[in-house]
Amino acid sequence: MKVPMMAGIMLSGIAVSSCSTAPAEQSSRSPEASQKLTDALAGRVAGTPQRCISNFPTAEMRVIDDFTILYTEGGRSTVYVQNPRGGCPGLASGSRTLVARQVGTSQMCDGDINELIDLQSRTSGGACVFGPFVPYTKSKG
Repeated sequence: MKVPMMAGIMLSGIAVSSCSTAPAEQSSRSPEASQKLTDALAGRVAGTPQRCISNFPTAEMRVIDDFTILYTEGGRSTVYVQNPRGGCPGLASGSRTLVARQVGTSQMCDGDINELIDLQSRTSGGACVFGPFVPYTKSKG
């Protein structure tokens, strides 16, 4: 059976679009994750989003959910909220860990691609792209 050229092109486009995956949309934050984030940021005020932050050696990383990661400086004066574009699927479950590879820099930046490693198989479990870092500092007063 012959398929007219235009119909063939349209069918090809449909086949390709059904194979591609759109970035994961952030579903609504669970009540537990909302409470964790509220508790972590209590008494703090959001500052201007920053493109990069120092990859400080005393930083603590805390995963709230697949769409929210907190970085706290050693002195705990500033908490940076990171919302990776499209999230980091599986990060909150504890079955994957985030591996950031900064070559020739001591900063983590908006646009950095970070690998997710499956802890059981020790294989790549995807990747996530960092967005801007929003600093939260303790309010004065």
